[in-house]
Amino acid sequence: MDNKKLLGKRIKEIRKLKNYTQEELAEIVNLETSSLSGIESGRFFPSLHVLDKLSQALNVELVEFFYFSTVNIPKNLDDEIIRIIASQSSQNKVIIYKLLKTLFPTV
Repeated sequence: MDNKKLLGKRIKEIRKLKNYTQEELAEIVNLETSSLSGIESGRFFPSLHVLDKLSQALNVELVEFFYFSTVNIPKNLDDEIIRIIASQSSQNKVIIYKLLKTLFPTV
């Protein structure tokens, strides 16, 4: 299963644990229900901004969405991490920073 589908499945799992319908959660985060459905089914990959809004609405740390077992790790991991971060907006970089500080508070 690809990472997009795993992420969507995890978001759906958390949404259901929090007793939200797709319609309710979509309204809270200002998304079309069809967009949330696409995210949960793995058809769409959410932006970091949308992930942040979902984590706030569901009252979970952003990292919770990524607790799934299968992730394809590239051979040039350091370069790939730098490339991904460099391509992000300033707003997304703040979210990435917060996520990293949550994962590694002593670094």
